[in-house]
Amino acid sequence: MSDKGKGNRAVKASELNIKQWVDARGNRTEPIKLSDFEGKFKVLFCFQSWCSGCHSKGFPDLKQMVNALKDNENIVFLAVQTVFEGHHANTYEEMVKAQNKYRLEIPFGHDDEHHGKLQSNIMTNYQTGGTPWFIFIDKHNNVVFSDFHLNPEAAITFLKAI
Repeated sequence: MSDKGKGNRAVKASELNIKQWVDARGNRTEPIKLSDFEGKFKVLFCFQSWCSGCHSKGFPDLKQMVNALKDNENIVFLAVQTVFEGHHANTYEEMVKAQNKYRLEIPFGHDDEHHGKLQSNIMTNYQTGGTPWFIFIDKHNNVVFSDFHLNPEAAITFLKAI
């Protein structure tokens, strides 16, 4: 895994600022905050419902990691639909369908608030470059990985060492 910070300086994770969430069972829940997972390592997966790469690579990689690490209480997985185009297709309902389709028992968020920007909050705050995108946030809320390319086997090995 590579550190995406500048030099040796840690890059602090921005708050998620996502209002619409479903829990691991698909029920609406209160907004999730990073502080809800104090002291835990967070894996954030960004997707769009209509993104073919999300379905062919991103979701399978996420599912592989979730299955391999589901019993590790030090790691939390979150999926966020980062809507930056196709607002008519990347809806809250489609986000819930994705959670069900992949049988992922993790929280899912719907990030479609732009505040006049062309990007979602996550895209703006974490400077992501599209979808699928993985962000790893350590237990001190430092971003330690943020990239489109992910080797799931290497990620699992890295995460198991935590």
